[in-house]
Amino acid sequence: MSKLTDFKCLVFDCYGTLIDWESGIVDAFQPLLSRANKTDTISRTDLLKLFVQVESAIQDANPTMLYSEVLAKVHSTVASDHFSVPVSAEEDATFGASIANWDHFPDTRDALRRLSKHYKLVILSNVDRASFAHTKRKLEDGAGFTFDLILTAQDIGSYKPDLRNFRFALNKVKEEWGIEADQVMPTAQSLFHDHVPANKLGLKSSWIARQGSVVGAKESDLEEQGVTVTYTWKFETLGAMADEADKQFGAV
Repeated sequence: MSKLTDFKCLVFDCYGTLIDWESGIVDAFQPLLSRANKTDTISRTDLLKLFVQVESAIQDANPTMLYSEVLAKVHSTVASDHFSVPVSAEEDATFGASIANWDHFPDTRDALRRLSKHYKLVILSNVDRASFAHTKRKLEDGAGFTFDLILTAQDIGSYKPDLRNFRFALNKVKEEWGIEADQVMPTAQSLFHDHVPANKLGLKSSWIARQGSVVGAKESDLEEQGVTVTYTWKFETLGAMADEADKQFGAV
C-alpha cells in the first residue's frame, strides 16, 4: 500500500477542503432567499445542489470567466430562472465578492503548517487571483506556513474537473522542483472536481471527507451517473491527515 512518505507535493483543492465554502454560499444567498420567501422552504442541501447545477453550466460555457463573475451570474440566474425575483447588478456583484467572507475550517491552518514540514503545498482552485488573495491572507497570516505555488482557474483558462488544470499543475510542479507525477498527491474534498480527474490521470489521491459536505461528496451520486471513483487515502479532516503524516514521517 502507498505511504504518505512516498509523496513530495500535495495539490489542494481550496474551497470545500480548506475553506467552508458551502456555509459561505448559503450565507451569501440569505438576502435573496428572504426576498423570495424561500428561507424556510428550501433546504441547505437543495440550495447547494441548485447552486452547483447553475455554476457548472456557467463554467462549462464560459471557461475563462473570472470566478467572481461566475458567482455573480449564478446569483442572477438563480434569482430570475428559479426564484422569479428581480435583482440588481449590484446585488449580483455583492454575491460575487462574497468569497472574501468565506471562512476556513477549524483544523485547516494548523494542519497546513504541519504538512508544510513534509511537502510542497500547491493550491489548484476554481477561483480568480483577486478573490483568492482574501483567502490566502485568512489561511497564511500568522499560521507559520506559506503556499509554495498557487494556480487558479484564471491562470489556466479552464475550471476543474477539466484535465487541463491537473496537467498544468503537474507540469508546473515538475518545472519548479523536478517532482514527478507519482510523487504528487491531489488532496481534496470533492470527488467530482478532483478525484475523478486524478483517477483519469493515474494519480493517487487523498479524500478529505468533510462531515456534512454536500457538493461532490457522495460516491453514490457519481455511481448513478455511471462514474466510478477511487482514492488512496480517506480522512475526515485535514487535521487527521496531518496527524498521520506526522506519524509516518516521524517513523522514517
